[in-house]
Formats: sequence, C-alpha cells, structure tokens
Amino acid sequence: MKKPTPRAVTTVVIFALAVWALSVDLPKPWLDAPHPLDNDSLQAVAGDSDSLAATSDTLRSGETIGALLARRGVSLAAMPKVMGAASGLDARRIPAGMPVTVRADSAGGAAREIVFQLAPDRLLHVRRTGDSTWTSSEERLPWVTDTLVVSGRIDENLYQALDDSATILPKGARAELAWTLADIFEYRVDMSRELQPGDQFRVLFERMVGAAGQTKIGRVLAARMVLSGATTETVRFDVAGDGRAAYFDATGRSMQASFLRAPLAFRRISSVFGLRKHPILGIWRQHQGTDYVANAGTPVRTIGDGVVNFAGTRGGYGNLIEIRHRSGIVSRYGHLRAFAAGIRAGRAVTIGQTIGFVGMTGLATGPHLHFELLVDGTQKDPSTALKKSAGVPLAPADRPRFDTQLAVLLATLGKAHA
Repeated sequence: MKKPTPRAVTTVVIFALAVWALSVDLPKPWLDAPHPLDNDSLQAVAGDSDSLAATSDTLRSGETIGALLARRGVSLAAMPKVMGAASGLDARRIPAGMPVTVRADSAGGAAREIVFQLAPDRLLHVRRTGDSTWTSSEERLPWVTDTLVVSGRIDENLYQALDDSATILPKGARAELAWTLADIFEYRVDMSRELQPGDQFRVLFERMVGAAGQTKIGRVLAARMVLSGATTETVRFDVAGDGRAAYFDATGRSMQASFLRAPLAFRRISSVFGLRKHPILGIWRQHQGTDYVANAGTPVRTIGDGVVNFAGTRGGYGNLIEIRHRSGIVSRYGHLRAFAAGIRAGRAVTIGQTIGFVGMTGLATGPHLHFELLVDGTQKDPSTALKKSAGVPLAPADRPRFDTQLAVLLATLGKAHA
C-alpha cells in the first residue's frame, strides 16, 4: 500500500538562553551572530597577507600536491622547501577536494604564502620569510554556536521527517541529527521498525557554523518523541559535574538500559516478526526473528552483556553467534560473513561490542543479519520483549539539580505538538 505523502510540521526557533542562567551550565546562543562567511572566507580569515595576489584551487582526484602547486605558479625550486616546512601535512593522505590558496607578490609573481585547508576549521599557513626560507603555522578557525529547536511529523522514517522539517540545516547535518537522535533513543526505540506514521519528534540542539558557512551538529540538549501516542522526553545532564553528561528521561531514569533495541547501528529491516514466505525455501512458515538488511561487512553488535553460548555454523543460519544474557534471555545473530576477533564459546561480551559482520551465509539470498530473541527458551518478538529493560535512576542527591535543569530545558524545548 502506498505510504501517505509526508506532511512535515516544522518549527525552527533560535532562543536567547538568558533564562538558562538559573544555575544551568550551558553555553548561551548568539542571537545576533554574524552570518556564515562565503566561500572566499579562506582569504578573508588568513589575516596578514591581504596585499598579495591570491588564487584558490582544490586538489583533484588522483592529483599530487606538487601538480596543484605547479598549476598555481609555485616554482619547482620552491616546492621541496614548501613541503619540508609544511609540518603535519602528509601528502599521501590528503583527500581530493582539499582547498589550497597561493598568494604571490603580484599576479604571476613568486609565491609568498600557501594556505592548505586541512579541515573545515584548520588552516596550515606556509610562508616564505626570506629568499629561500619557508616556515609554517596552523590556524584554528572559530565556530559560531547557536541553539535551535526543530520539530516534525514522522510519516515514513526519521530521515524523511528531518529532511522535511530541518530545512534550515544542510542535508548532511540533517542526517547527522537523525543519527544523534537514534543514538540517544537506541535503548528505548528501534528507529528502523518501531516508528509509525503520525509519530512526532522535537529536539533542542546546538548548531555550529564555521567561517566558510559549513555546518555541524553540536550537543543535543533535550528531545521529545511521541510514538503511538506515548511521549518520552529526555534531557542532557552532567551527573558528576565534570562535563561527561548523559541522557535521562523526565522521571530521572537513565536512557541507557540493559539492552539495546537493535543489533545494528546503521540499519533497515527487510522483514518483521511473523509469517512471511521464505526467500529460498519458498514456503510459508513462522519467521522467528527480524532481518536487518545492510551491506556485507557491516559490524554487528551484541544487544547486551552476556556470554557466548555458540559461535559456528548451524544449518540455514549459516555462521551463527548465540549469546546468553541475564534473566533467561538469549540472542542469536545469523548469516554472518565472519566473527569478530576472539569471539568463541565461553567468551564474555559487553553491550554494544562488535561480535561479527553482516554476510549471507546459510539460507540467505543477499547480505543481511537475522536476529532472534529467546526468553526462557521460547522465541519472542524483540520489539516487545526488550521494552521491559529500564535504565538506572538518578541518586536522590542529584535530583534537585536535575529537576531544575529539566524544567529549564523542557521549557526551552517548547510545547509537545508543533
């Protein structure tokens, strides 16, 4: 059946966080922050060479630094001295597309300065200080941080919802925000299979804008998910006061729990728990588990602490790992291409540890992970069996500070429905 046309509801708000001074140790946004600089900013921020004639270029695929510099008029005699002075620049590991600016005394004159943009916020200046002497220095470009709220409706998946809602962000930053949300909620929600049309999200986060207009996602400060009518709110809270914050729900219980909700960090599902036609056997039978389609070699993680019961080949499962957890729970991971180093029967594993890699061994028509969950020897639907897992609550001594921060963050996050 054709899915409904996405109807994203968007609210993007930049908040002045003066109210956050209520003992909350969070950075204030800059409402009057300067607009991101344009692509010529590399020349604007370099500082003391404005009088020189500058030309900019990018490293082409398969091209050497020497070829680029020659194209920009750097002499063959100067190149070894430039590269020798360019400390921290490994010519063998520079990706295609790196911006390079060459400044000369005049158009077509001798090069006086070469600027390599090693990263969005890192410039390496190599300058000629004498007739044959070159020195280098590194410059860190500032990031401007503000705070945004984005909300939207989920009609297909979280990617779609953020694509429709967070139009203020470039596409790559939208994907980054989607996976940050998925990571925060990964103990509560399997984002690849449990979202339903009409579910909603709302997130308060930091946006970082570089000097050339590049954007990246900073800290997520608070978020709300409304899934099938049930609301879960979470805020970022520094328990020890040392900067190592974690996420807690509105009741003060950690978002981290005993079990992850999915065995793959990057995933999409080909089959849900229940009856389906087996792709090889061609018969209808109970498919006791969930299939996650992913590229061959994608790391598979254990959903919880436990001990490996079995690691080997077993019939239609192909390469299979079986892990025994507490409370009579056993998890199975089938069709693996290979096991991770050291994975064998009797080995203890920890939650989130890579135990193997997606493959298509056994009865499989393509690379995917077959995941099963057994409780007291009976196969169960992971989407319901793992809901009983709950995080540890905050200590009573932390509650007053948490409650203050919770009230401020949720007020800044805003209303539940956009």
